[in-house]
Amino acid sequence: MPDQLLVIIDPAARKTDGESVRIAKDVLSAGAASTKVCLPENAEEFARVLGRRGSRRPVVVGDDRALTLAVSLLHRQRELAGCVLSVVPVGTALGVAQSLGVPTGAVAAARAALDGTERRLDVLVDDSDGVVLGTLRIPPLRAAAREEVTGAGRPWLHSLVRTLVPSRPTPAAAPPPGPSRLRVEVDGVTLVDLDQPVEAVSVTPGASGTAEVVVCPLSVGAEAVPLAARGRTVTVTGTDFRYRADTAVAGPVRRRTWVVREGALGLMLPSAG
Repeated sequence: MPDQLLVIIDPAARKTDGESVRIAKDVLSAGAASTKVCLPENAEEFARVLGRRGSRRPVVVGDDRALTLAVSLLHRQRELAGCVLSVVPVGTALGVAQSLGVPTGAVAAARAALDGTERRLDVLVDDSDGVVLGTLRIPPLRAAAREEVTGAGRPWLHSLVRTLVPSRPTPAAAPPPGPSRLRVEVDGVTLVDLDQPVEAVSVTPGASGTAEVVVCPLSVGAEAVPLAARGRTVTVTGTDFRYRADTAVAGPVRRRTWVVREGALGLMLPSAG
């Protein structure tokens, strides 16, 4: 039987590209047995609509922030594993959706939501219950000090992202510029320690329940060789470091652990061939 869909259209998508929103809505409405379209205006409405979806399969029409918001809400409700999510990327920040294999065209993405195949994707979950879909990045201190969590004109989303990605208040004085000094452990084995300054760290969910960890040591003279490892658990320890998780910047924190949740996200993607 064709799906019954709950189409949640992010308000920023309606403002940014109303034509793509209209096209997506028309394609979805024509191809599904039943389509309920919702236009939430704030975080509370978004969460309430998603929580009352019943047997309808949710389709998020919006950018990466709308996608990560939906995934974070489902995870906090402990309903992520039992929900198959679709997304029609509309907006300017679409890198996360694209990295997951979602088409960026409205027609192709809507057709994938209707006729695609459910794929189970790995995600990272941290010890504060935050979720990372794409690549987690820890930049140098000078870059981290300048980064802010922004809502792209959506104060309600700015507030909710800070709620879903807990962090300590930013101190009045910015940290001094310079490289980060971090201890990075992968499955309990130290990849780099506090005595080795690093330029950047990235953690990306890979395949079969492991994450790819890459540490770029500070280059002094000759070019430094990146350090790489794979594992299920990644712990980073340091002094008041910030990190970018998909669309949000969190921190400062002194210790954070991420664990790979294998197949935690069910996403409709184009069928092979």
